[in-house]
Amino acid sequence: MDFQNRPGSKVGSGGVAGYSETNVDRRERLRKLALETIDLNKDPYFMKNHLGSYECKLCLTLHTNEGSYLAHTQGKKHQTNLARRAAREAKENNNIQPALQAQTKVQIKKNLVKIGRPGYKVTKVRDPITRQLGLFFQIQYPEIGLDVIPRHRFMSAYEQRIEPPNKAHQYLLFAAEPYATIAFKVQSKEVDKGEGKFFTHWDPDSKQFSLQFFFKNDRPGMYSEGIPPGIERAPMVNPLNPYNAPAMRGPTFVHN
Repeated sequence: MDFQNRPGSKVGSGGVAGYSETNVDRRERLRKLALETIDLNKDPYFMKNHLGSYECKLCLTLHTNEGSYLAHTQGKKHQTNLARRAAREAKENNNIQPALQAQTKVQIKKNLVKIGRPGYKVTKVRDPITRQLGLFFQIQYPEIGLDVIPRHRFMSAYEQRIEPPNKAHQYLLFAAEPYATIAFKVQSKEVDKGEGKFFTHWDPDSKQFSLQFFFKNDRPGMYSEGIPPGIERAPMVNPLNPYNAPAMRGPTFVHN
């Protein structure tokens, strides 16, 4: 820094620099040092606008040249915003980490090699009282994975992409790793999930998954009081009609 040629200075000696001059010299030295060590092309917050000036996207400040921007990056405002940004990103990463672990587990399951379709048996059943139609499924999983329980769900015909959708049918899916998922096409009727009408059972010893369900009757009032079709109800006896009485009572005499 040139300390000569100042008011009150002697030839051959340096003048006293003020605070503003020292600050300007310090910023100039920082700018030169930053230009030598920092690559602005790798700075994510450095941006050149259409007017030819430079902007800091982190602090939303405007600078006339690269040196001014570099001096700003060494200042308190920029460093404080960097610290806040780092703290916020660390907090977000801690919240995202459990979700990433769950996604990793799902990916591991999806990468398992399928060993084929399981064996199955389907039996048509009918409730002896309500005469409801139903199905009984028995799925065999002899090579099922450890601690894996088979799952099932009903799927609409419009969810699948194998066949043209038909609103008259729905699909019942069974899945258990490492077996391939299997589906059965059934009638698109409402399933009765009342007490004793729908049940599932997994037998870990025989490795068999069982499911039974009944469809709801189209006309629930036709089988009232548990009387199945084919059995006629006894006719009601009208007590006011003497010809429908099972036995005619004789006349009653009153003796004095």
